[in-house]
Amino acid sequence: MLHKKTALLRAAAPVAVLALAVTACGGHKKTASATDDAPRTEKVPKAEKESSPPADSGELKPGQGGTGKFKEENGTITYEVAAQKLQVSTEAETRKLVSDPKRAKGLVAATAWVKYTHKGGGVVKQSPDVADESEIYADGQRGGLLIGAAEDGRGCEDTFDIENWKAGQSHTICQTYMIPKGAKSLEVHWAGEGRSGSPLIWKFDDAG
Repeated sequence: MLHKKTALLRAAAPVAVLALAVTACGGHKKTASATDDAPRTEKVPKAEKESSPPADSGELKPGQGGTGKFKEENGTITYEVAAQKLQVSTEAETRKLVSDPKRAKGLVAATAWVKYTHKGGGVVKQSPDVADESEIYADGQRGGLLIGAAEDGRGCEDTFDIENWKAGQSHTICQTYMIPKGAKSLEVHWAGEGRSGSPLIWKFDDAG
């Protein structure tokens, strides 16, 4: 499930194009490439205007937070996680994200904005990996990950720029996945330590 990004990958990438790891929908990892530009949206389901209290498990509304633990390099951290929104690009926009447009036939890119709030467990010195547990599912199948595709999107923070993350502080980290065009039921999943069988789930049924 983990797909840790490395500084070496970023340093070796061209200025306008990043080498990306693509996890085939519901399958294994493959490789492709994409531009830094985040895809524009077709539909943007809004988060709940009034924040809901954090939940420990189960299905959550967009913007509602759930708590869980995640082991960072310097120790186990308790996070409150809240998927804020999900944006789905058009087919034309998606073709611009991959080096071989044929591989994107029938697929579109979906980007999730997820807010992580440090609740305790020590300072995360640099480059947190908590977002590696966020995944996008379409009609019950996990999409294909595009590493780096959303790091420069509006409102998205680059994990390499996050340092000395302390309790009480929040950061929004984005993930982009390839999903089948026309998918009806879209979900963002996050599974921290000990939650692989019971992830936090946010439904975005109107995003596709």
